[in-house]
Amino acid sequence: MTTSLILNVIGPDRPGLVNAIADRATAAGANWLESRLANLAGQFAGIVHLQVPDERVATLTQALQALETHGLRVSVTHAQSAAADPGARLLQLDLVGQDHPGIVKEISHVLFARGISIDELDTECVEGSMSGGTLFRATARLRVPANVSTDALRQVLEGLANDLMVDVELDSPAGA
Repeated sequence: MTTSLILNVIGPDRPGLVNAIADRATAAGANWLESRLANLAGQFAGIVHLQVPDERVATLTQALQALETHGLRVSVTHAQSAAADPGARLLQLDLVGQDHPGIVKEISHVLFARGISIDELDTECVEGSMSGGTLFRATARLRVPANVSTDALRQVLEGLANDLMVDVELDSPAGA
């Protein structure tokens, strides 16, 4: 049998951090299933999903926690499968507009109020080439319950987009 582990990692960025995690995972016989890793403000931060033989979980956990002596904090969580909503569908939300506080809060509140789960969220701030200001961009993969109409959701998001002065698009994700 195998156990799924989710690692949360953070520490000062430097070469070799992914290699250090991968070395310990491989030594324990773990399979690296998926990850999201990034340099955020000089910090290496990420999440990793590993699958490891049950009898090697403790060994791997100890090996990963030993990375703390190198300045990398690693939190290990046993993953549990979430019950899937058979009627849910995936939609992609794309947003761009002048950066200002509150954009994520307002959008996430609309989604939460309708029981919509955010499966993935990628955001960034970039310099606007035409406007000279900072643009905020977000792409979210949403899991929308069957009882939420795509047209009604689009209408609510477009109304909020006007208030926030951003552009939003809501479509089926590429490849879906």
